Amino acid sequence: MYRNTRFADLLKGLPRPVFEKFVDRFEADKHGKGFRAWDQLLALMYGQISGSTSLREIETGFNSQAAHHYHLGTRDIRRSTLADANQNRSSALFEAVCQHLMTQLGRRQRREVSDLLCLLDSTPIPLKGLGYDDWTGGNHNHRTQGLKIHVLIAEASWTPLEAVVTAPNVNDVTVGKQMPIEPGHTYVFDKGYCDYNWWHQIYEAGAFFVTRFKNNVGLKVIDSASVAESNDSPILSDEVVEFKNRRPGGQRINHYHGTPLRRVTVAREGGKPPLVLATNDMESPALVIAERYRQRWGIELFFKWLKQNLRIRAFLGRSENAVKTQIFTALITYLLLHIGNSLNGAHESLRDCLTELRAGLFQRMATEQELLRRRTRRRQEWQRQQAALPL
Repeated sequence: MYRNTRFADLLKGLPRPVFEKFVDRFEADKHGKGFRAWDQLLALMYGQISGSTSLREIETGFNSQAAHHYHLGTRDIRRSTLADANQNRSSALFEAVCQHLMTQLGRRQRREVSDLLCLLDSTPIPLKGLGYDDWTGGNHNHRTQGLKIHVLIAEASWTPLEAVVTAPNVNDVTVGKQMPIEPGHTYVFDKGYCDYNWWHQIYEAGAFFVTRFKNNVGLKVIDSASVAESNDSPILSDEVVEFKNRRPGGQRINHYHGTPLRRVTVAREGGKPPLVLATNDMESPALVIAERYRQRWGIELFFKWLKQNLRIRAFLGRSENAVKTQIFTALITYLLLHIGNSLNGAHESLRDCLTELRAGLFQRMATEQELLRRRTRRRQEWQRQQAALPL
């Protein structure tokens, strides 16, 4: 009887017919010359999970498991063919598949929790040198030349809900405005996303935000709540404020003018300046607001996990399309790990699941368990026979 390998089990979160719908939409196999998008996805996922550092490693390792290719719906690969596909097959296909998986997980999260805490931030992907400079040289900012990944995650589970890859000179808040806002959710982001009109859109959508005020913001205090005088409490003040100016400069209009919001000042250790938080949540205790902003650190840990465990810092190709394809394949691999964990009811961390998968990617778990049961039964039968022999 055929048993699925670990790799095939992982792909249950992305059924082949679903993937082929995206292939048809983008006509991704039109000029593939027999090397299909499914073959490319599996080869790149193998590279992500195995930690392969080159196309040659992927070719050698993937082809060494030829006995399992038939049941995965793939075949042997050639590194030159894979390199051509990475350069020429549009990364938009893999971006759309990634978005589909995020939407699937997002629905599950919203069914379980109606008031998600969502963290929004970006991380740079530095790219310099031969091949990269051709397309990154004209769109860098003062800190990074390369790309930037913008991600919105659910804090409780580190589940990505939205992901966008842009040039580093694209402002964070420009991408933030494009992300859908869900009523009842709380969005936490740093002051790089300072746009009062966008904050007002979040307020109008029935959602909440927690962020930081800039130092030069003009505010007037409407009301002030009493703060417990305790050495253990980091809350220095809790105030209801309004923006002073409807027109902060030029022809710009501040649509949040006239609508109250909240300013919570939080002390920090080590003599650092206090945090001045902005939120439209007028009900939650100040300590809860401070804790929500502290949880923003979770997205930094998410980026650290991705960069340490999957391959989004060293790339198999130097074209923009190849780099984006590899980034979205890394996110697809992460999302399938997440879905697999949920389907199997596993309690291990994603790191442990990835480690086990890496050690036995083409292992047939059910077959191994059946062989273990057979060996156990034979050993028990042999022990009974030995016990029955006359002394």
